[in-house]
Amino acid sequence: MSAPPASAKLEPWLRGTLLELPAEQRAVLHALELAREDVERWCETLSEAELQARPHGLPSVSFQLRHIVGSLDRLLTYAEGVSLSEEQKQQLSAEMEPSGSKTEILAGFQSGLAAAEARIRKIDPVHWPVARGVGRKQLPTTVAGLLIHCADHTQRHVGQTVTTAKVVMAMREEKQTKP
Repeated sequence: MSAPPASAKLEPWLRGTLLELPAEQRAVLHALELAREDVERWCETLSEAELQARPHGLPSVSFQLRHIVGSLDRLLTYAEGVSLSEEQKQQLSAEMEPSGSKTEILAGFQSGLAAAEARIRKIDPVHWPVARGVGRKQLPTTVAGLLIHCADHTQRHVGQTVTTAKVVMAMREEKQTKP
């Protein structure tokens, strides 16, 4: 399986960037930056069919990318103290459905990350300890808890994205080597 060569640059958290921000906010933004780079590295060479493929029943790469940005939108909505809209609920139920071209899928991921980053930067650290409720049951957390979950949830699904991309690439190579 071959992916584009690994970049020689350090991971975002080791680059000395975003130093003007509090460490917690910086960590969340670095996690999203790493997500962007991992998706670019592992998904840019996939075809439209490979983005939609579900090898061995795994969720598709396109699902993972939609889910990452959809989850960020929902988590940040809760962090902002707002209930989910009907549109957000509909998008959640449609995440698993194959949709969009490769260009649309990747552009949607990039724009969703950029929007999340802008929203994260706007959340004043004085609000981090404020209580928030999540979901229909209004499970308890804080603004800070939601921001941290933005980072760890994104990284979890990027890991699944990369794994699925690797499986798809391996299957592609197997097809190419079979007579």
